[in-house]
Amino acid sequence: MSPEDPFRIALVTIFSLMTVIMGYHRLQAAKSGDRITRKDEGILLAVSLRLAGLCLWVATLTYLIAPASLEWSQWPLPDGLRWLGAGVGGLFIVLIYWTLTNLGKNLTDTVMTRAQATLVTNGPYRHVRHPFYVSVGLLIFAVALLTANWFIGLAGLLVMALLVVRTPKEEQKLIEKFGDEYRAYMARTGRFLPRW
Repeated sequence: MSPEDPFRIALVTIFSLMTVIMGYHRLQAAKSGDRITRKDEGILLAVSLRLAGLCLWVATLTYLIAPASLEWSQWPLPDGLRWLGAGVGGLFIVLIYWTLTNLGKNLTDTVMTRAQATLVTNGPYRHVRHPFYVSVGLLIFAVALLTANWFIGLAGLLVMALLVVRTPKEEQKLIEKFGDEYRAYMARTGRFLPRW
């Protein structure tokens, strides 16, 4: 057994749970029958985000399948810090489940809202407007720690930066859909962090 195997097993466990949770909720949301367009996201942002995400996942899968091929970007992290990544990954699983369970059929992968969308302000949405993005941030942090790889961490930071850049467009679409109700919601909740 290689010293990387326990970290790889932890990462596969997190990804497996994520796939089950997100797959189920994406299938449920797709049953609405809405055709979701990505044109309002903007071509440059849409392509950049998807390319950065692809780079992140290809690098992560490469680490899982052939970790020696990413040794050039290995970061010497202590094992305790790497295992913190497993804990953060567990937190991600809890938060993504809570988020998607409350979001329900409103789930999309772009800035557009579904025709029958409802404004969700319960569960984690009671505290922040974008717990899905907070969840993604936790996942990226967990992956960066577990892999101890600066290239994967950098690709993850790029994905998060692009999501942050996309968020105002998404919020504009939500204002168009829900009007003053969403403006009032914005006034009482933080975008990514709770207001104290």
